[in-house]
Amino acid sequence: MYVCSCFGITEDQVKQHADGGACTPRQIASACKAGTDCGGCVRRIQALLGRGDCPRRELVEGRTAPAGAPAGAPALGAVPDVRLSDAA
Repeated sequence: MYVCSCFGITEDQVKQHADGGACTPRQIASACKAGTDCGGCVRRIQALLGRGDCPRRELVEGRTAPAGAPAGAPALGAVPDVRLSDAA
């Protein structure tokens, strides 16, 4: 079944790119252009990729703590929990 009709990309092709290491819609777009024209297929690509299926997802999303960071240090890219009452 076609995922991207603009470039004629099928579900199987998206899955092959995912098996090859593409973990995000942007990486799929780099591999085969799917999602770069009208954008109507991006949600379907996201659904095919799923959540947490990529072995490198922690690196891609920046969820690893910096090397040498103390235990309990926030992960790279983590956003601190700030409340309006905390802001000056």
